[in-house]
Amino acid sequence: MSQGRRGTERTRSHPEQRLGELGLTLPEVVPPVATYVPAVRSGDHVHVSGQVPLREGRLIAVGRLGDTVSVELGYECARQCALNALAALKAEIGDLAAVARVVKALVFVASTAGFTRHPRVGDGASDLLCELFGDVGQHARSAVGVSTLPLGSPVELELLVELHRPARG
Repeated sequence: MSQGRRGTERTRSHPEQRLGELGLTLPEVVPPVATYVPAVRSGDHVHVSGQVPLREGRLIAVGRLGDTVSVELGYECARQCALNALAALKAEIGDLAAVARVVKALVFVASTAGFTRHPRVGDGASDLLCELFGDVGQHARSAVGVSTLPLGSPVELELLVELHRPARG
């Protein structure tokens, strides 16, 4: 079990408070690079479009795992993708405390044919989600290798989250 998943039994604090405790802040929502929107709400679920590791308008890495990008840098890219996904999510729902469950993460890893550490790269996103949301941040996940990603990014992340249902009055 990776370090980010330990201690999820603790009392759950507000996700944005946890961000501050980790020395992180949500970035601005990354504008789409094609014809789509960053997030779509459907009933109690929000689908967050694929997010690449842009920080302050620039990719934090370009290339492929197993070639020019290390596993450690890939992990950091996945973590940045998660921050960008959370920014898109918050813009859609207004408050990250409305998240009842992180349901699924799909991590795409641009990699060479022989690269096999996709799960470790994906842990960058998964660990952050568990650190922020505790038990409800534990999710199903796929981490798959692809030959290329948009803008030359080494990692892309999609999220599916479930929201708390409003109380009926």
